[in-house]
Order: sequence, then C-alpha cells, then structure tokens
Amino acid sequence: MRRLLRHCCCCCLLLLLQLLLPHAILALSPDGLALLAFKSAVSDDPSAYLSEWAEDGGAADPCHWPGVTCANVSGFDFPRVVGVAVAGKNLSGYIPSELGTLLFLRRLNLHGNRLAGTIPVALSNASSLHSLFLYDNNLTGPLPAALCDLPRLQNLDLSKNSLSGRVPADLRNCRQLQRMLLSQNRLSGEIPAGIWPEMVDLVQLDLSSNQFNGSLPPDLGSLSSLAGTLNLSRNRFSGEIPPSLGSLPSTVTLDLRYNALSGEIPQVGTLASQGPTAFLNNPGLCGFPLQIPCQDRSPSTRSPPPASLLSPSEASPEKKGLKTNLIILISIADAAGVALIGVIVIYIYWKVRDRESTGCSCTGNQKLGGGGGGGGRGWCAWCCSGSEGNDDDDEDEELEDEGGEEEEGKEGRLVGLEKGFEMELDELLRASAYVLGKGGKGIVYKVVVGNGTAVAVRRIGGGGRGGGGGGRYKEFKAEVEAIGKLRHPNVVRTRAYYWAPDEKLLITDFVSNGNLATALRGRSGQPGLSWSTRLRIAKGVARGLTHIHESSPRKFAHGDVKPSNILLDADYNPYICDFGLNRLMAIAGTDDISSSFEGGSGGFIGSALPSTKSGPIDRPNNYRAPEARIPGSRPIQKWDVYSFGIVLLELLTGKQPELASPSSSAIASSSSIDYVPELVRWVRKGFEDTRPISEMLDPVLVREVHAKKEVIAAFHIALSCTEADPDQRPRMKTVSENLDKVGP
Repeated sequence: MRRLLRHCCCCCLLLLLQLLLPHAILALSPDGLALLAFKSAVSDDPSAYLSEWAEDGGAADPCHWPGVTCANVSGFDFPRVVGVAVAGKNLSGYIPSELGTLLFLRRLNLHGNRLAGTIPVALSNASSLHSLFLYDNNLTGPLPAALCDLPRLQNLDLSKNSLSGRVPADLRNCRQLQRMLLSQNRLSGEIPAGIWPEMVDLVQLDLSSNQFNGSLPPDLGSLSSLAGTLNLSRNRFSGEIPPSLGSLPSTVTLDLRYNALSGEIPQVGTLASQGPTAFLNNPGLCGFPLQIPCQDRSPSTRSPPPASLLSPSEASPEKKGLKTNLIILISIADAAGVALIGVIVIYIYWKVRDRESTGCSCTGNQKLGGGGGGGGRGWCAWCCSGSEGNDDDDEDEELEDEGGEEEEGKEGRLVGLEKGFEMELDELLRASAYVLGKGGKGIVYKVVVGNGTAVAVRRIGGGGRGGGGGGRYKEFKAEVEAIGKLRHPNVVRTRAYYWAPDEKLLITDFVSNGNLATALRGRSGQPGLSWSTRLRIAKGVARGLTHIHESSPRKFAHGDVKPSNILLDADYNPYICDFGLNRLMAIAGTDDISSSFEGGSGGFIGSALPSTKSGPIDRPNNYRAPEARIPGSRPIQKWDVYSFGIVLLELLTGKQPELASPSSSAIASSSSIDYVPELVRWVRKGFEDTRPISEMLDPVLVREVHAKKEVIAAFHIALSCTEADPDQRPRMKTVSENLDKVGP
C-alpha cells in the first residue's frame, strides 16, 4: 500500500508539472518530464552537459538527449527511456524522486558528481532497474532498504559517499544482487545476522572503510558465488575470525586489514591459503601466515587479575617472606638460565656467520606464507634449502654425482635474466607482498620492493623427487632463459628465476589493470570497451603471438591463448602471459598443469599454482583448437591461431564461447574430435543467412556505425582463424598483417 501511495504521489506531481509548465512541454513523454525534473534538481552544471535537455524545438525527444538511452517496448507507440548515464560531470544538486517514475529504466549511472542529499526511496518504483551506480558523490542519510524491493537489481555501487547509520536487516531481501559496493562511507554498528545466506548470487562485496564494529558475521562463509576480493578492511571489527569463512570459494581473496581482530587465524579451507597481507594491522592476530607465533601471546601479554580477586596472601606477598632454601634454588636456576642463554647466543652467532658466507639469509621466513609441497618449510626454504640438510639423503647423493651445474641449482639462488634488472633475494623476502589471485594452481603474489618496483612472483613447484632433482636444473634454466629472450611490447617480460630442490620461482613484470576476461565482462561502473580499444587489443595480441612464433628457430607455440592470459595496463595495451608455463611446471615436477586460473586482477603469467589445502580445479578451456583436445597431442602454432580467432570473436560479439556437443561421427573418429564452440557455429550461420551485422555485434558496439566496415573485416579474419582444418588456417604473421590493415 505504501509503495502504491508513493507511485500515486509521483504521478500527481508530474500532472501538476504539465499544468504549470508551458504548453510546449505537453509534447514531452512522461519519461522526458521525469528527466527534466532531474535537470531542475541540478543546481550547477559546469560543463553545460544538460543544456540539450530541452522541452521545445528539435530537442523535445528525450531519446536524443546526451546520456539518455531509449528502446522500443511492446505496448507503447514511442520509445521508453532505459538508460541514464550522466557520470563524471561535476554536477551539484540532488537526486529527485521523479526518477522513480521511469518504469523501464534499467541502468542509472550518476557517479563522479557532487550530488548531495539522501537517496530517494521512490527509486524503488523503477521496477526495471538492474544497475544503480551512485558512487563518488556527496550523498548522505541511511542506506535505503527499499532498494531491495527492486526485483531486478543486480549491481549496486554506493561507495565513496557519506551514507551513515546501520545496515538494515531488510537487506536480506536483495536476493538478486550480484555486486554490492558500500566502501568509503560512514556506515556503523554491527552487521545483522541472517543477511548473507539469502544473497546466493552475490559475486562482489566491499564493505571497507566504514565504521562497522562487532564480530565478523559467520554467515559470510555462505556466499558460495563470491569471487575476487571480499574487502572488510579499515573498520572496527573485533573478536576472532570465524572458521566458517574458510567455506568461501577458493578464488576469493580476503582483505581484513586495519581492524581489531584477535586470536589464531583458522587454518581451514580458503583461510589457509591467504597471504599475510590479508591480516595485517590486526595487533591481536597470530598464527600462519603471520610471523607471530600464538605461543608468544601467552600469559605475559595478558593483564593481571584485579587485586580484589586475589587471596590475601597473593595480594600482599611482601607480608610473607621466602625461605632460605628456596632463595638458593632460585639463584642457582637463574645462573643456569643465564649460562644457557649465552650458549644459545654463541651458537646462533656462528650459524649466522656460516649462512652469510654461503649467501643464505632467512630473515624473510614465511614472508609470503609459503608452505606448499614442502610440508610447511615456507618462504624461508628459498634461500636455506642449499645450506640446510635435505631430508632425502639418497636424492642428495644423486645430485652430487651430476656435476657443477646441478650443484649450483641445488644451492638455490635468485638469477636475473638481464643486466638492467637488479634484485637481491633478501630484498625480495623483505618486501611487501599482496595476493593477486588463487586457483587450481595456487597463489600468485604482487611484490613491491624497496625502490618501489612492483614485480609478480609465482611459485612454479614445491619440491618432490620430480621437481627437486638437480638433474633437471639445466633443462629448467635453458627453458627460462629461452623465454626471457622473447622481448616484445605485447609479451609479459620474464625478469628472473629461482631454483632449489624444494622451491622454484618465476619473477616477471607486474601488469596493473587486470586481464581481458575481466574487462570484457565489465567492471562495476565502468563502460564497455569501445571498438577502437578492442581493435587495438586484438592487433597487439596478434603482434605478440607473431613474435612468439617467428622469433626462434624452435617454432615456439603458446598453447593456451585466452582472455585471462591477456593482461592489460592502464591504457589497455595488451600483454600476453602464461607463455612456456606448462613446460616449466612439467620440468619442475608440478603435478597439476591442466587447470588454469581464471580470476583475479593479476599481473603475472596467467595461471595460479597448486593450492596447499585443496585439490586442483579442472576448468574447461573453450578456446582450444579441436585437434588440441586429442590426448597426447603437442602444441603447434596453428592452435594459437584458432584460439586467437575465438578471442577475436568474443571481442566482436561480447559472447563467451560455449562448447557444443561433439557429433556422433566425430566421436567415432580417434584422430579428430569435432569440439566446435557454439560461438563459431552461430557467427558462421549468421553470415550464411545474411543476418544484419548488428544482430551479431556486441550491443556496446552497435552505436559505432562508422566502424561497420572494420567490424565486418575483423569478423572474416576471425572466421578464417577458426577453420576446423589446421591447414586451412593462416599463419599468425598473416593474421597480424591483415588486422593492421583494418581501421586507422
């Protein structure tokens, strides 16, 4: 009833506007009147962006106003407003409740302005709304629970405002939400229980930089669809970390920094594979992966009980003297303790001298929460594996027989691949480390060293007879050096490596802006990639693959080209990663080289490494060529051509490839299994049926009519790359040359 009354009030207000405003406004649709109400609510428009929002002349149709998107709706003779995007225009004013009368509005984007006041409850009347972006404004007041009445709301970003008050318990009604970002506000109080189990579709949650207190809600662990980073940092949460958070998906990275949490970090599920950065600046926390053993927080750190709780003899010990025999025993014990401490100090001094003479430094013990494969020996195993005794004596004897190169690999040291890159192992161990992502292959870290340089560090293998044998050091070294020689503006550069019996590391450049998969799926509040950006990415990837194919007589092939292995910098320049990784993992003796890391914002060679607590996750790769799916087949360059064609089709259509079921004739053939993605079939059939190009193109690109010829040319290049017969596909060099002819 209350919602019906609000709707009636809005309709009456619009009718009143029609009576009061000039007759020319009567030609406007109800949607146009609602938009003019927003223009009237804007008190300052520095760039005059809304000046074309007019009620008379040729501009009376709101569908032609800047920032307004319309679409035909069945049952209406005129288009209805489905999108309003007035972002980053520095507008002052407030958000009027009349916007709630836009019944077919799907996306409202007003971020990056100076809008003040409260979020109008009447927005809940815009029943088609699925994306609401109001971040980076000056909005105040409570978080309106009425927004959960929107049946289609999926994306809610209210971060960087001044919202205050408690989180309403009615937030549990936002069952359809996929992304909820409330960071950098003034929200306070405890988070009510029972909210999160209802949000079964929630993918992204950010509550950071608020004033929340109380304990962490245990039911956060029920967010089974969560991905990326669960950010709860910079609040006032206290108490212990609930073990139920270990039930979160393995791809989730936690950020619990700058709170008042205490107790031992539970070593269960996802919690066991987090890096130390997730728990920093919580003085009461202890345990792995922090360098704070929990036994150090024993009785000495506790406050003494009040004197009123002690017995008279305990409260006043001076009233009762000590016996002579007890004093003598205490003196002897003290002398023995001092002597023992002296012996330990001398022993440690000579051990440090010995390690310094062999170049070993373990000051960064467990800095990045190591412990994979090596049974908890951790990060310190990098430098000490050569100077400490190996548990496997037989293996040590085998290594000693291999000669100088193998002995060098056994000792373990950081080896740079070029003169311009200088970094000491101890500097790497002491540096700040951040988790980039986790998957079936484990954890990849961003490491910022003392001079501010950011690199990506990846653990290739954690030991075992297959990976720890010095007999494979030559092979590993040769492979890394060959990869390091491949230098191209569109290929991630490998800077250094580390080999030891129980640890193998690869150090590369860090690329800051995530990967193409994330960019194509869209970031919160960010517009889709334009055609010019997509074409530039495609050209860069084609040039990088051409360099990989043509730069060596060995006929290198990447073998795993897909959007998650194409990293992007701040200017959306592409960098191919993951080149040679499977080969290195095989040499290092890592068991799992089939699954790949799809998430994260990474900057490193694509996939993540083996999880120390959970088994590998086998994700299907729908970008592989049909012949690549035959067991035992070796990568060839035509695989990369096919995969690139699928990536190019995804850039054009915005659709991810899904595998079709293999035909019965294909299954009967042992030499070629016809796994062709539905995306390829759909595009080919579209051209055969001469369907309009707009029906196949990503809707984000449809409005770029001037690029139609370029788009068609790119479609033909992609289809030539995805021929089922490898001999029918062009070389990557030819593909790159043809793409360079498209566009300016």
